This record gives sequence, C-alpha cells and structure tokens, in this order.
Amino acid sequence: MKFFIDTANLNEIREAHDLGVLDGVTTNPSLMAKEGISGQERIIQHYKDICKIVDGDVSAEVISTDFEGMIKEGKILAELDDKIVVKVPMIKDGVKAIRYFSSEGIKTNCTLVFSAGQAILAAKAGATYVSPFIGRLDDVSTDGLQLIEQLVTIYDNYGYGTQILAASVRHTMHLVQCAEIGADVVTCPLSVITALLNHPLTDIGLAKFLADHKKANS
Repeated sequence: MKFFIDTANLNEIREAHDLGVLDGVTTNPSLMAKEGISGQERIIQHYKDICKIVDGDVSAEVISTDFEGMIKEGKILAELDDKIVVKVPMIKDGVKAIRYFSSEGIKTNCTLVFSAGQAILAAKAGATYVSPFIGRLDDVSTDGLQLIEQLVTIYDNYGYGTQILAASVRHTMHLVQCAEIGADVVTCPLSVITALLNHPLTDIGLAKFLADHKKANS
C-alpha cells in the first residue's frame, strides 16, 4: 500500500520523505490556503516546489466546475511536471474531464467520492485514482471502510486499473484497516503516519535495553 501525505506544508513533506515511506502527495485549495499560498503564480510555484521533494505522484486540484474550465486548468497543471495528477471533482463535467484527460495520457484523481456508484463511473472514465472520503462518511454515521471494501471487490471483479486512494484518513486504525481491506493508497496527515511508530511495549523494551547496557558498562 502506498502512503501519500495530505498537506501543502513543505516541511511536513520533507519530513515524510526523509522518513523513507513517502510515495506521493495530495493537496487542495483549502490546504494551500492553510499555508498562506494564494494567487495563481504562487500556487503554481508551490506545486513545482512539492514536485522537487517528492519522488511519486502529486495531486493538484482544479478549481473550475465546468468541463472547459477543468480542461484548461488541468492542462496547465499537467505541464508543470510528469508527477502531477490532475484532481477532479466527482460531478458530471468532472467525469467527462477524466475521460478527456485519460485519452490524452494525463493522470487523474477523482475526488469527493462517497458511493460505489460514483467510483464505478470514475473507473469507467479512466481515472488513475479514485478518492473515497472515509472519515467524512464516518462523520455522517456511514461506514467509510465498508465503502473501501466494496470498491476493492468491484474493481477486482472487472479488472479496473483505477487505484483506490483512501482519503480523509483520521487515525492509525483507519490506515491499518485500509491496508487489511486492500486499498491501493492512503492519504493522511503526517501525524497519522508517525503515530504508527508508537507502542508502549517498544518504549518499555528500549528503556530496559538501555538500562541493562548502562549496568553492564558501569
């Protein structure tokens, strides 16, 4: 399973990269705004800066919601770097745009997916990734992980090449369960990835090893 970090913070991206487990980045206008990145020129430069750090795919989201606007924006984004994946919303014109980009060899990430039906449309249109938002489904008392499991079955049934990118991952159990179910990718904050390092028995064991070493060498 691939690990993507969901952020626009360059320091966090570098930290995840240096940890040795980073496979890609997802970001969006909200995350850009959180880092104080605004204006077309600054946003474009920020995507370039991210691509310099990351070895894998970088999802860059279009703002337009009409077909022509998404195509125009998507082409500009795709020309920035071969790593760029054009992130398109799950709407009618978005599905049309995914089909167009797919025919042009441009990678896509269909975002804001909340149902199996939506994910089927994205896969049939040729999306590189589909992003079901499991945490947001949990927020409305719907099992987000069940959707991931459903998509794994459906995509396997028909041999769809679209990768299931579990988004809105809130905690380590989300991440581990996505791995158990068979999601291709998870995208989450850096804190979720680093939290995988923690276990009290590891801390206790290390403390004992160090104490024993100190006794043996005192």
